[in-house]
Amino acid sequence: MYCIDVLLEEHNRITEFIQVARNVCCNIIDGNSISLDDLNKMLSFGKVYADNLHHKKEEDILFNAMVNEVGGPAQKMINNGMLVEHNLGRLYLSELEKVLNNYNNSTQNKLQIITNLSAYCDLLERHIVKENQVAYPFGQRTLSVQTLERLDSETKQFEDNTQNDREHYLIILDELKQKYC
Repeated sequence: MYCIDVLLEEHNRITEFIQVARNVCCNIIDGNSISLDDLNKMLSFGKVYADNLHHKKEEDILFNAMVNEVGGPAQKMINNGMLVEHNLGRLYLSELEKVLNNYNNSTQNKLQIITNLSAYCDLLERHIVKENQVAYPFGQRTLSVQTLERLDSETKQFEDNTQNDREHYLIILDELKQKYC
């Protein structure tokens, strides 16, 4: 299924981002200099690639169809699990953004960067496992063939409309991987 395949591939790229972010946190702990530019690129990757591009497809395409077509069990899983975690990730990114906007190289700033970036990574890592092993297979099993075909089409259209943004952030990720992995 094209929709799920795209989401799974994005999870692979987000997992690569998690490794970069953890390495950056370790560099901060080790007392290495911090590139505010790189931290802002990481923040932007989280906000745009992981949230606006990836989570938007999940929320507006797949999860919406699951809630509307399957109802009860899907609604509980999506509304009480997946969306809560998406919003928690947005909170960590918002807190990280506040720290970066007021960065002054203090120990307190460094602690807040590590705290929010690490929490975001831990959340994403657990969240990806739940989606890959539970939410996506549940959607594939319970949605009708017609709905699955429609989701593939909607995903393709979304991908076509956001191709430049996706490519831009994958280039940024590759640059960060070269620097921190």
